[in-house]
Amino acid sequence: MRLIAGVDSSTQSCKVELRSADDFALLATGTAPHPETTPPVSEQDPEAWWAAFVAAFASARAQVPGGVVEAISVAGQCHGLVPLDREGQVIRPAKLWNDTTSAAELAAVVSRIGQRELIDRTGSLPTAAFTLGKVAWLAAHEPENLGRTAMMLLPHDYLTFRLTGRYVTDRSEASGTGYYDAASGRYLPDFLSAAAGDRPWVELVPDVEGPDDAVGEVLAGPMRELGLRGSVLVGAGGGDQHASAVGLGLQSGGVVFALGTSGVVFATTPDPVRDPSGTINGVAAMQGGFLPLACTLNAARVTDTFARILGVDHAELSRLALAATGDGPTLAAFLDGERTPNRPGAAGLLADLRTDTSRESLARAAYEGVIFGLVGGAHRLAALGVDVGGAVLSVGGGSRAEAYNQFLADALGREVSVADAPEAVARGAALQAWAVTRGVSLTQAMSELKPASRVVATPRGGADARLARYLEVASVTHLDR
Repeated sequence: MRLIAGVDSSTQSCKVELRSADDFALLATGTAPHPETTPPVSEQDPEAWWAAFVAAFASARAQVPGGVVEAISVAGQCHGLVPLDREGQVIRPAKLWNDTTSAAELAAVVSRIGQRELIDRTGSLPTAAFTLGKVAWLAAHEPENLGRTAMMLLPHDYLTFRLTGRYVTDRSEASGTGYYDAASGRYLPDFLSAAAGDRPWVELVPDVEGPDDAVGEVLAGPMRELGLRGSVLVGAGGGDQHASAVGLGLQSGGVVFALGTSGVVFATTPDPVRDPSGTINGVAAMQGGFLPLACTLNAARVTDTFARILGVDHAELSRLALAATGDGPTLAAFLDGERTPNRPGAAGLLADLRTDTSRESLARAAYEGVIFGLVGGAHRLAALGVDVGGAVLSVGGGSRAEAYNQFLADALGREVSVADAPEAVARGAALQAWAVTRGVSLTQAMSELKPASRVVATPRGGADARLARYLEVASVTHLDR
């Protein structure tokens, strides 16, 4: 049996999907955890990613004995910095997207370059999540490690490197570094110099490859570790949300709310998007065009926290929230600092507590604290002229919670659907691997294999006043520590 593999190397775990190379049917899945992190310091050893990948791959392979994998593509968490020495060895643990310790260094870089210049040339106003700030942090705090650095990779690039031996990335990931102009297809070494001084930066960044061609074949060593045989092609891969858009077959007009460790709202457009306010990141889409998005640092971990505080599991937290009536408390859910709005030192604030506050209304505040921040991002996309009037899709682990979908429908006043793609990121990576084996464009593959979707929530009304109150509470400046 001919197989293709899609990989989602996220903050929390590695997931592998094995699909038929003929009809793209899902045949097997595997997963393995990554080390836990707790911002503001959020670091992982890239070797742990490889170990998780090998374990997840083995679990999936055991479900299809005799299957022959023909292609692999890896998608992964964005922005993190993986510094390698001249021998390709990791110099220090990778700083992840949700590590906010570089906030001060990043602020200094923004001041040197200028906010408008950054937005005009990269499409985004970098926050502490972006790789640019992590390079500046390395220069300020570990200059000897920066001096040893011969290549700077992103997390998914590292797994592709382990597979192929090549230093490559794709435009979707490069566009989230803060030093790449996706509109012109060029790195911006002057931005790196502003962050960390003059160095031969063009030698320290990976080649940016396109979405439709193989970037190499799996090397002999990884072939043995993964139990592969024959010749296995490797696609360029992409960022997690970008791959999710591919897996969902996202088209113009559609808007996606991704509810995972982070919260993301995104849509697709053929043209670059520049937001002078810096709220929207005008990043590139994996298949071509652009994927403007807003990303919040706090999503599923907020409801994880409130489930723990209330002493319930997630199913009961959802039930409690949906049973809430009347007024209740409001949560500005900046528990681990925040990325959008850019407040890395903020803390959460639970407002409007009364002696009659119920467990139900506390649970509702947790879900709405996540949802309302993302709905604000959708409104900003629309204000910038991005078409978000089509279908609303909910994806990620949070999309399995009835409460998340219902409160999203209530806040938007629109139906919310889920796609037949529970692991959209891995599906998107697998779709690229499938396209590589077929010799077709990723755009064509997205159109041919778009998953079906179904409506899971219709608006009930009544959320407008709570949304307005959330905007008031979330603007309180003393949340910043």
